[in-house]
Amino acid sequence: MKLTLEGLKDKELWEDSGISLPSYDMEQVAEATKKAPVWVHFGAGNIFRIFIGGIADTLIACGESSKGITCVETFDFDVIDKIYKPYDNLVLGVTLNADGSTDKKVIGSLTEAIKAQSSVASEWNRLKEIFVNPGLQMISFTITEKGYALKGAEGNYFPFIQADIENGPEKAVSAMAVVCALLNERYKAGKAPLAAVSMDNCSHNGEKLQKSIVAIAEEWYKKGFVEAGFVDYLKDERTISFPWSMIDKITPRPADSVCRELEKAGVEAMEPVITSKKTYIAPFVNAEGPQYLVIEDKFPNGRPALEKAGVYMTDRETVNKVERMKVTTCLNPLHTALAVYGCVLGYTLIADEMKDPELSRLVHEIGPVEGMPVVTDPGILSPQDFVDEVIHVRIPNPFMPDTPQRIATDTSQKVGIRYGETVKAYVARYGDAKKLKAIPLAIAGWCRYLLAVDDEGKPFELSPDPMLEELTAKLEGILVGKPETYKGQLKEILSNENIFGVDLYKAGIGELIEKMFCEQIAGKGAVRDSLKKELAL
Repeated sequence: MKLTLEGLKDKELWEDSGISLPSYDMEQVAEATKKAPVWVHFGAGNIFRIFIGGIADTLIACGESSKGITCVETFDFDVIDKIYKPYDNLVLGVTLNADGSTDKKVIGSLTEAIKAQSSVASEWNRLKEIFVNPGLQMISFTITEKGYALKGAEGNYFPFIQADIENGPEKAVSAMAVVCALLNERYKAGKAPLAAVSMDNCSHNGEKLQKSIVAIAEEWYKKGFVEAGFVDYLKDERTISFPWSMIDKITPRPADSVCRELEKAGVEAMEPVITSKKTYIAPFVNAEGPQYLVIEDKFPNGRPALEKAGVYMTDRETVNKVERMKVTTCLNPLHTALAVYGCVLGYTLIADEMKDPELSRLVHEIGPVEGMPVVTDPGILSPQDFVDEVIHVRIPNPFMPDTPQRIATDTSQKVGIRYGETVKAYVARYGDAKKLKAIPLAIAGWCRYLLAVDDEGKPFELSPDPMLEELTAKLEGILVGKPETYKGQLKEILSNENIFGVDLYKAGIGELIEKMFCEQIAGKGAVRDSLKKELAL
C-alpha cells in the first residue's frame, strides 16, 4: 500500500486496514484548484497538514467546496521534495485518542505544493500567476511567530531582512518579503482584494503579520521598488485584511510507534525524515483529537464556508477573548505548572503527571478554582467546558509524546501572561491577590526549578530561556538542603514587573511565594512535602 494517487486505487485494501479515504475525486479537485485557486497557505508543516488541510478536506467532502489548498513552503524546501511530491501531496492523518486507539484518514485537499523561491523562475512565476488571479480569496499562514520577526533585540533589521529590502521584490527570500512581493503583483494587476490570515499560535497574530508586510513595503517604497499606492492598498482593510485568529491543537513530532503501526497495517515508506533544515517530518501527521480555530470574519473577497468545518467565525474582540481565556486561565498556566514541577520531580511525559495526585490537584486549583472567577468569557466557547477537556482529556492523553522539559522552555517570557494576568485581575476585584494559593505555588515551583536540582538532590539541565543567566545569578548562594542559605534572593525576581506584569509584593503574595520556596529547599523530598501541605492532601 503506497500513499500515492495510484496506490489509493485499491480502496478496499486501505479500508480493510482501518484507513478511511477521501470520498471525492482528488484529481478533479486538484485540477479545479490549479485552474482557479481560492486559498493559498504559507508554511507546509504538520499542524497545517492535519488541521488546516483537514478543514479543506471536510468542506470538499460535504460539498461545500470544489477546491483544495495551494501549499507554499517559505523556509524548508526539502519538505516539498521529500514529503509532498513523492506522495502526490497526500497526507495520512492519525488522531491519537486518549484510550490508545487511533483514527487514520488520508487527506486529499492539498492540491499543489510550491517552493517560495524567487531565484527559480518556474516556482516564482507560478506564484505570481496565482496571486494576480482576482478570484483568490485568502492566504493563510503557519510559519511560527519567528516568521514575522524583522528585527533583532537591538532594534535593527536582521541581515537577511536588510538584504531583502536592498534587493527588492524580484529577489525576495524571507517569508514576509515573498508575500509582500506577491501582493505587489496583485496590486499591479488590478488591486483585487484579499484576506491574509495568520493562523500561528501567538497573540494578535493578524496585527503582527500586517505590521511586518507593511514595513517591508514602506522600505521598498523608499527605495523606489513599489508605488505609494501599494502601501495604501496594504493598509486599507477593505482591500487587504489581516484577520486575527486563535488556533489550538497539539501536534507533536511524528511518533515512532505510529510509524510502526502504519507499516504493520501495510502502508509502505512511512519513515520520518530529518531535512537539511532540521525539520522532523513524515508522510503521516499524528495529533490529538480536540482542535479549535477561531477567526475574525473579515474577508473582503469572500471566503470558503469555514464554519461548516467547525471553525468559529466571529469579531476581533471575541478572538482576543478566546485567546486570553486559553493563555491566562484554561490551558497555558496549567502546562507551565506541570512543566516546572515535572522537571523537579523527575517526569519525562506530561501525561504521566496527571496520574500524580498532587500535580493533578495543583492544575485543578490553578484553572477551575482560581482562574474561573476572573476568566475572560468569550461567549462562543465555554471556559468551564474548555478547561474540563484540558484537564480530563487533553493533558492526560498518554499517547501524546509531550515533555515537561519542552514546555519549560522560555518560562520567563510566559509567566507574566500565564499567571500575572490572573494576579492583576484579583487585585482589581479584591484589592489584592491574597485569595490565591495555587498560582503562588506554581510561581514558587518555577523559582525552585531555577536551582537546577531535582527533589532527590540531583542536578538536571534547565530548558533554554533568554533570562536564564540573569535569573540563576540572582539565586546564587541558595543550596537545597540548607534553607538558611536563603537570604531574600527572590525579592528582585518577584518584584520585577517586567517578568510578571505586576509587583507580586504589592499584590500581596510575594511573601507567600518566598515561604513556599523555603519549604521546597529544606532537603530531599521537600518539594513533594510542600505540595502535599499547601494542597492539603
